[in-house]
Amino acid sequence: MNFDHPWLLWALPLAMLPLLGQPGGALANAWAAWTPRDRPSEIMGWALRILGALALAALVVGLAGPYRPEYDVKRIGKGAEIVLVLDRSRSMDQGFAGARPPGMKGTGPEAIDFYFSQSPGRLRESKGKVARQMLSEFTAKRPDDRFGMIVFSTLPIRVLEFTQKNDVVQAAIAAGDIGRGLSETNIGLAMELALSSFDDQPYTGSRIVMLVSDGGDRIEPGVKDRIAYAARKHRVAIYWLYLRSANSPGLVLAQGEAAENADVVPEYALHRFFESIGVSYRAYEASDPEALRKAIEAVDRLQNLPITYLDTEPRRELASPVLGLAFACILLLLAASLVEVRRWA
Repeated sequence: MNFDHPWLLWALPLAMLPLLGQPGGALANAWAAWTPRDRPSEIMGWALRILGALALAALVVGLAGPYRPEYDVKRIGKGAEIVLVLDRSRSMDQGFAGARPPGMKGTGPEAIDFYFSQSPGRLRESKGKVARQMLSEFTAKRPDDRFGMIVFSTLPIRVLEFTQKNDVVQAAIAAGDIGRGLSETNIGLAMELALSSFDDQPYTGSRIVMLVSDGGDRIEPGVKDRIAYAARKHRVAIYWLYLRSANSPGLVLAQGEAAENADVVPEYALHRFFESIGVSYRAYEASDPEALRKAIEAVDRLQNLPITYLDTEPRRELASPVLGLAFACILLLLAASLVEVRRWA
């Protein structure tokens, strides 16, 4: 136990004042030498004096501001250390590519808008909103995992350091649903920042960087080298949940497509780069919410190994219960005073 104002503890000897002297006392004009001893009254008198001493001591300790400092607890569970890297570019505010819905007549914009206007559910929800909701469900099912989070567009922002506190993780995921994204995407800087989360961290179990993005990026050679080095150094598995937009390419060349497109199309180039790093890598292509759900469930099944981690228990304030004890003692003394029989002498 520590104290915010330890100097106030010098007043603790004042708590001995109610214990000084003898309890009770005979009337001034009475001679009570021959009266029998009243043990219940003596016990009650000492009990009230002890209550007074306890009230004073609790008041002094409470005013000194007692608290239990934070401390680390070693825990063992099943899970992983996962950094969520969530794309916040403007394209994430659009819907999935999907397939042509059944029953939709025509292929023009008017037909599509009419169909979606008549269809409830997630058909018109943005990729970003659906991804955040499913990531929220994913993290809630894995209480032993330690999650960090980075959102990125032009520049990456570290939203959350590693924690297994689910309320904090949920708040970080929900915080990404504010405003509109920018038009540019820099996956290279985001991956660098995500991998740096493992710097100076002891290796205690599986490590994952989960990239959730609807597009690729052409990364500069120097950035590629740093990403590859950090991924191998920290032994990090990379999972890419590729949320496919309308008219967007997949992650591999289509049949009959020109081979030179592999170096020109950002999605192809990024996919090939991740494959060449030399660490565990999986890519999941999702063109609708159901495909994204299946991809997240696949990640959930793959990464469920034993993990050891340090959990930081927060500081706990102890002033309130101590002052509550003082208040209870004072109430008992007040009640005893109200029922006291007073005689005229």
